[in-house]
Amino acid sequence: MGWGDPSDGEWARLGPNLPKGVGRGGRWQRHRRVINGILFRQRTGLPWRDLPPRFGNRKTVYDRHRRWSADGTWERVLRTVQADADVEGRIDWSVVSVDSTVCRAHQHAAGAHHRVPRVLGGQRRPAEHRLDEALGRSRGGLTTKIHLASDGSCRSLAALITPGQWGDAPQLINVMDRVRVPRPAGGRPRTRPDHVCGDKAYGSRRNRLYLRRRQVKHTIPEPKNRKVNRRRRGSHGGRPTCFDSTTYKGRNEVERCFNALKGSRAVATRYDKRAYVFHGTVTLAAIRLWLRY
Repeated sequence: MGWGDPSDGEWARLGPNLPKGVGRGGRWQRHRRVINGILFRQRTGLPWRDLPPRFGNRKTVYDRHRRWSADGTWERVLRTVQADADVEGRIDWSVVSVDSTVCRAHQHAAGAHHRVPRVLGGQRRPAEHRLDEALGRSRGGLTTKIHLASDGSCRSLAALITPGQWGDAPQLINVMDRVRVPRPAGGRPRTRPDHVCGDKAYGSRRNRLYLRRRQVKHTIPEPKNRKVNRRRRGSHGGRPTCFDSTTYKGRNEVERCFNALKGSRAVATRYDKRAYVFHGTVTLAAIRLWLRY
């Protein structure tokens, strides 16, 4: 085991949740060696061709990561790890914070074909595949935005990848709909937190109505221009929104979660051409956070 590789305790929780069986063309190599190579590349951000020989064939490592990003394996592993944490009472549902961060995209992340890629010879449409590949242009160049919902312990509950110039408010519903923590004992997955915090970028009427409809308390400041318009309309503008400044201080938990995820260089800077592969990279970084704490 090298520096940065999962410990024996982390592997004891991760290993049973990985797929078992035989891959195409023969039996799979040991999962632990291959995943150590995926995590090494994620941590350092180096090209796949420069993987050290101790992780085996670099094509095997890349294909395993690409396959599991495409068929939703990383997502299923994340859900299972979250379910185990929920049974142990390690998920803080009291305040779930939502925010986004922009990641610079390397020049090698551009130039992907517009056709829908196949999953290593299969015909299934990959999960999280986007025709725009979640690449946006700004003054600083190519960017990708990660929208995240974090629990009170600074760990990711759900993530969404969009182009860098997309707004935050339209994505709150999409992010919250992805929060699904299964219940191993049976029953529907838990999808509703006790409280949601967000900055004023999420203060649209559509988002507030969505949270009220789901009976979720929320602390979102009202934008200044909306306050002016409400006061200008007088009694027809409605009552001011409730805002608890003490609860709002906990919104920095999602910022700290971003800081932990961007400790991986392959997350802080996007090197993957395909959006679904980059989403798998972000999901694997979130899995590592759940295994550590």
